Amino acid sequence: MKLNKIDYLEFATTDIAASKRFFTDAFGWAFVDYGPEYTAFIDQGVDGGFFKADKVATSEDGAPLTVFYTDSIERVLSKVQSAGGMIAKPIFDFPGGRRFQFSEPGGNEMAVWTDK
Repeated sequence: MKLNKIDYLEFATTDIAASKRFFTDAFGWAFVDYGPEYTAFIDQGVDGGFFKADKVATSEDGAPLTVFYTDSIERVLSKVQSAGGMIAKPIFDFPGGRRFQFSEPGGNEMAVWTDK
């Protein structure tokens, strides 16, 4: 185990089943359920899980923004939309690459970037 490194992330979700479907369809994740109000994922860069909550935070509210890397941003944008993600910011350029931001059905705002 690496000391003093991020080891696990937990995300609030208003709908665990919808979040699971979204991440399975859009990113190919697999989950392990630990009761009706918690599900975990592994081998996605960092392990973590989703817990049932009435509210979630967005980057606009000061929450951290989780950012995924891809080498095909248009393909991932299409998969995110097909899986039910709502695009918060369409693809835009920034120094070093391009990215877009989306909200998944459980309310979490995330982003995808590429340097391609």
